[in-house]
Amino acid sequence: MTSTRSLFRRAAAVVSAGAAALVLAACGGGDTTSGHDGHAAPSASASPSARASAPAGQGQHNAADAAFAKGMIPHHRQAVEMADLAPSRAGSAEVKKLAEDIRKAQDPEIKTLSGWLTAWGEQVPAEGAMDHSAHGMAGMMTADQMDRLKNASGAAFDTAFMELMIEHHEGAVAMAKTEQAQGAFPAAKTMAEAIVTSQSAEIAQMNKLLGRS
Repeated sequence: MTSTRSLFRRAAAVVSAGAAALVLAACGGGDTTSGHDGHAAPSASASPSARASAPAGQGQHNAADAAFAKGMIPHHRQAVEMADLAPSRAGSAEVKKLAEDIRKAQDPEIKTLSGWLTAWGEQVPAEGAMDHSAHGMAGMMTADQMDRLKNASGAAFDTAFMELMIEHHEGAVAMAKTEQAQGAFPAAKTMAEAIVTSQSAEIAQMNKLLGRS
C-alpha cells in the first residue's frame, strides 16, 4: 500500500509539473517581440511603431536597409527642423498641429534608425550632414529654401511650409517604397510601410488645405 501511494504521489507531481509548463508556455508564447534569441519575428498583432522599434538583431539586413536608414535620418532631421519653425511662425492652427504631428512621428524614427545603424556597425550620419551631401536627396530643401521659410510668417509661412513639406514628404515616400521593394530587415520594411501610409495622408491633407483637392 505504501508503494502504491508513493507511485500515486509521483504521478501526481509529474502531471502538476506538466500543467505548470503548459500554463507558462501559454503565457509566454505570445511574446515574440522580446527577441531574447535574437531571431524571433515581430508579432503580427504588434503595432507598426512597435514592430519598427524591434531590436536590430531580429532578422538580417542588407545594403538597401542601410541605405534607407542613412538616407532617412538626415531627411527626417530636416523635416523636424521645418516643423520646429511652425509654433512661432505659422498663422493656421491646422499647420501648427500638422507640424507637431510630423515632429512627434519623425523624432522617434530618427532614434530607431540610428540604433539600427549602430547595431549593424554602420556610421550614423552626423548632425549637419543634410547641409552638404544630402542636398541631392529626393525632396530635400536647399539652404535658400530653408532661409525663405525661416523668414516667412503668418499665411505666407503656412503656404510655403505646406508646399515645401509636400515635396519633402513625396521624397520620403519614394525612399520608403524603395525600402519596401529592396530591403530585407523586417522592422525597416515595417517602418517604410508606416511612412508611406502616414505621409501620403499628410500630403493629401496639405493639398486640401492649399485648395488643391
